[in-house]
Formats: sequence, structure tokens, C-alpha cells
Amino acid sequence: YVFPKTMKNSVKGLIADDGMAYGVVPDTDQEMDGFKLQAVPAYNNLKPFHPKKNQWVGYVLSMDGKRVYIAGDTDVTSENKKVSCDIALVPIGGTYTMNAKEAAELINTIKPSVAIPTHYGTIVGKNSDADDFARLVEDGIEVRIIKQY
Repeated sequence: YVFPKTMKNSVKGLIADDGMAYGVVPDTDQEMDGFKLQAVPAYNNLKPFHPKKNQWVGYVLSMDGKRVYIAGDTDVTSENKKVSCDIALVPIGGTYTMNAKEAAELINTIKPSVAIPTHYGTIVGKNSDADDFARLVEDGIEVRIIKQY
């Protein structure tokens, strides 16, 4: 189990106390169980939902020669513009996170081989946001849309 260290009290009792729980802070790297984890700050720039002071994170998992970025709930930030990855999962819902256009701009900056939009079409955003995102991502970056229902 990996979680933002600042959420330790929130997750207490939800996860097994088997020594396999890791509380992480932004801008740190950790090796665990055969993979490397980089904690990337995840926050909103102007919205009040995910303030930087909470020290919440997204993750870059490195395993078997691949790097996968799971952005979590975030806007485009100076930190995530520097992420190096092969696959990126980015939120596009817009209310609590970046929107489709902003997410596409992030993807066009970090240039993974594959981009997967997340956090849309249910609580926030529309299913069509994924199509907008795909249209805005540069040629050469594969967009995989996993339909949400």
C-alpha cells in the first residue's frame, strides 16, 4: 500500500498492518518490492480542492524498464511538466483537476508513448472529453481511451 504520508490517520484501519504500507511525501523516490516509485506533487493551482499544502502525490512507477505516471487529482504543475514516462494516466474532468485541453498540453510537453485519460464521464466531465483530449494530443503519442460507464 502506498499513500501520501499526510493521510496516515485517514488510512489507519483501512489497510493491513503488515509492514507493507508506505507513506510518501512529494519529490521523493523509494524502492520497494521490485519497483521504484517516484512521488510527484499533485495539487490544484487556483482551485481549493487539492491544495499544495496537503502534500498529496501522483506516482511514477518504474518496473521492467517502463515508467508509468499516474497523475492522480492534479492540475498541470511545474513539477508534473518535468515527469519522464512511457505511459501517462492523466485526469481530464476539469472540476477538481485539469480539463481535457490542459491535460493534452501536459501530455504534449512530457511526450509519453501512450496517454490514458482518467477522471471523466461519471462524477465530473463528459464522456466526450476523452475524444477532445485525443484530438488535442500530438501525433506520435498513442491515446488509449478506456470507456467509463
